[in-house]
Amino acid sequence: MISLHLKGAATAFAILTIAIGVLAAGAPAKAADKFGAIAFSQKTGAHGFSYDYQSQGAAQNRAMVECDQYGPGCRIASWFKNGCGALAVGTGNGWGAEWGNTRAEAERLALQRCRSHTGRCQIKRWVCTAR
Repeated sequence: MISLHLKGAATAFAILTIAIGVLAAGAPAKAADKFGAIAFSQKTGAHGFSYDYQSQGAAQNRAMVECDQYGPGCRIASWFKNGCGALAVGTGNGWGAEWGNTRAEAERLALQRCRSHTGRCQIKRWVCTAR
């Protein structure tokens, strides 16, 4: 009698274990966040960018290193996560930078911000993460 009870419990445990495994295998893995950044120097017009970094800090560091290679006075203009960033530059190196879920949104917002400071704004750089 005890062996029949144990056999039933073992079968139920085996079925439960298989069911949990099937459910876990069917669940999509959460993709890691991806970060990007754009750096800009109003003084020189130099810029640098990054995308698909594992952290905000790493993305900003890379954008700054790249920008600094082309001139002094760089600063982070925009950073973004799982999206896009854009930099618009106008008269006298007036600028605006923004982020968005799409390239079009980031560019539109960057141009809008730039135009609030200066005229003749144009997109100088856009960049998107893979996700």
